[in-house]
Amino acid sequence: MKHFKHIFSAVAIFLATTAVAQTTVMDVIAGSPDHTSLRAALFQEGLDAVLSDASAEFTVFAPTNASFDALATALGTDLNGILALPNLSDVLTYHVLGVAVPAANVTNGAIVDAVSTTNTLKLTKTAGGSVYANQAMVVGADLTADNGVVHSVDAVLLPYETVVDVAIDNGFNALATAVITAELMPALTEPLAQYTVFAPTDQAFENLADAVGISIEDLFTPESIAPEELAQVLIYHVLGSEVLAADVTNGAIVNSLSQINDLKLTVKSSGEAFVNQAQITATDITCDNGVVHVLDGVLLPNETVVDVAIDNGFSTLATAVITAELMPALTDPYTLYTVFAPTNDAFDALATALDTDLAGILALPNLAEVLLYHVVGAPVTSDMLVDGPVATLNGSDITVDLSNGVMINDATVTTADVLADNGVVHIIDGVLLPPSAGIDEATDLVVNIYPNPAVNTIQFDGNESYSYSIVNNLGQVVSEGSTSSQSIVVSNLENGMYTLRLNNENGSLSSKFFKK
Repeated sequence: MKHFKHIFSAVAIFLATTAVAQTTVMDVIAGSPDHTSLRAALFQEGLDAVLSDASAEFTVFAPTNASFDALATALGTDLNGILALPNLSDVLTYHVLGVAVPAANVTNGAIVDAVSTTNTLKLTKTAGGSVYANQAMVVGADLTADNGVVHSVDAVLLPYETVVDVAIDNGFNALATAVITAELMPALTEPLAQYTVFAPTDQAFENLADAVGISIEDLFTPESIAPEELAQVLIYHVLGSEVLAADVTNGAIVNSLSQINDLKLTVKSSGEAFVNQAQITATDITCDNGVVHVLDGVLLPNETVVDVAIDNGFSTLATAVITAELMPALTDPYTLYTVFAPTNDAFDALATALDTDLAGILALPNLAEVLLYHVVGAPVTSDMLVDGPVATLNGSDITVDLSNGVMINDATVTTADVLADNGVVHIIDGVLLPPSAGIDEATDLVVNIYPNPAVNTIQFDGNESYSYSIVNNLGQVVSEGSTSSQSIVVSNLENGMYTLRLNNENGSLSSKFFKK
């Protein structure tokens, strides 16, 4: 009888032990043949005991063996090299949350604290139901344990500061919201990529919302813009390599991650830099996967009148626009233009008439004035043309003559109505030359004016007091006064080309500027 009592006691102890035995997240990982690399790393760093704590609660984003292999290849090493990383413990705890989060509870755009305090995790849940932690996709969700849940992921997470962190940490709230809405967080949190991001400010997005007549709150809704279109707008701001401000060159045309259009870069003689129409207001905010430059405008991958010139072989016109620093104005997607575009042959004919070459044309002191004489500040298609004068951005009128075909001054329109998103281009067989402004600047020294084009004020180099006059292209003085601050208000001027004349006892200075 005593023998059976011992047997029953042993069975009772076994059943009691079985009843309280628990499966931990560490057990789930250790028992998976797809996570042996992760298991080895956790054991090496002593984190197996932490994840075996039955009284705690965890979510583990568990990289597969293939994920560790891919990281090793990217770093030019092997698994032993990964295990030798000095921050391996930090990397591993970056995969762990201190709460249990099933896949169904993940919300798009959630930014959550990992056990590692080095960085936060950025969670994405796509419209199709896919779940990401940073760049890593959940490929096996909800492997449950008594102390939490394990999600198998297809990449190793690194607690690097990415371009997304720069946007979040520096108050680019609209940009961050747009990136989340467009489901681009996984791409831009890729830790081993190298990006250049031109980041519009919140005010830039406010201006875009005003331009399209909606509130900033409605700007990123599907009713305003389809998610795939929003994604294209955003990746139009991203280059697939790191480009520091010092490496930006005037007239560079570079590929963005969007395949819809290129970006046009301008560096003015004053030092101001632009991407399309947007000015770079802060540069070289560096992070582990690239660099961020701040923009005062949102870029749109629209086909502009500049693209029409470039795409149709108007290389001389494009070079002239770049040289005259007019690219920002003519790539503005929010302003509509008509451009009468001279062919390369037309510029060659002008060079011959002036007994010079293309370099001589590009060196003309009034190059911007000449080019703006080809631009009308509104879209005018061929069916809208009528005989008579038409005002240009130069400030002077061109003359339309429809009596024998279509003549603009003495040039013939050879191809009409090449449409762009910000206007229309008419191809002409001659270069239009504006009437003389009646100003002799031969004895004047040139002064550097910035910004140019100007909106509210112009500034100029120097530290002396001057009397000044501003003269339009008809030779009329439209503003005059004196200044000792090297700054003059021009907000009251109409759009067009002007000449600033400065005078004091030491002599005269002058320069052209464009008011937009």
